[in-house]
Amino acid sequence: MSADATSIPTPRATSSRPASTHRERRPAPAAALAASSPARSTPTPSSSDRAPARRDRLRLAARLSPLLGLAISITLVIWGLSTGVLESSAALQAFINSLGAWGPAVFLLVSTAAVVFPVVPGGLLVIAGPVLFGPLEGTLLNYIAVCAGSLLNFTIARHVGMDLIERVFTPRAVEKALGWTRSRHFTRGFALAIALPVAPDDLLCYLAGTTRMRWRTYVAIILLCKPWALIAYGLGVSAILLRVLPW
Repeated sequence: MSADATSIPTPRATSSRPASTHRERRPAPAAALAASSPARSTPTPSSSDRAPARRDRLRLAARLSPLLGLAISITLVIWGLSTGVLESSAALQAFINSLGAWGPAVFLLVSTAAVVFPVVPGGLLVIAGPVLFGPLEGTLLNYIAVCAGSLLNFTIARHVGMDLIERVFTPRAVEKALGWTRSRHFTRGFALAIALPVAPDDLLCYLAGTTRMRWRTYVAIILLCKPWALIAYGLGVSAILLRVLPW
């Protein structure tokens, strides 16, 4: 072959890997992923979840209130013994007389409040009335305070319902007393229970407010039947107590 012959160009070696038509995707930053992902909402307690906690606190306060009343009573007895007020009946009467009109007024207020919310056991105050103010005046003060508290219980239950009753009293006591309200003769049984000094008057008065009993019927039962329980319990126990005490 001569030197003038045209040399045939040899083809260049091409890569066997096909050219990529798309750019490679780079991993997205963490901030972008966080922004694109849906935010997880932190669950907040609803009002229905907080309600049982409030009810439990109220129920606990109702359960501990008798212990508080007992502690106050013990403190008053210790104070009376240390100051000489409880050394004799004459010293106690002199202290009550020194209070003037404040003595009966405070006794009425505390006794009425104890019927509505039994911080101090009502039986103690019924006994204390004749001891502090004498048989006649003490029984009259007990009658006014207990009747006023009983009327308030009926009014509160009629507007609030079972919610407050279940918080203040134990479920067992409420369920037992509810059996009475389901009876057709509840009105007669209620009147008998109010006249007796052993029935749970405060709970029954609350429950009566949740029934169809008329207001005038309830008032008549309280005003006519309550004195017998106060006379039997207040005067009877206080007379025995005055004999037992070394006065």
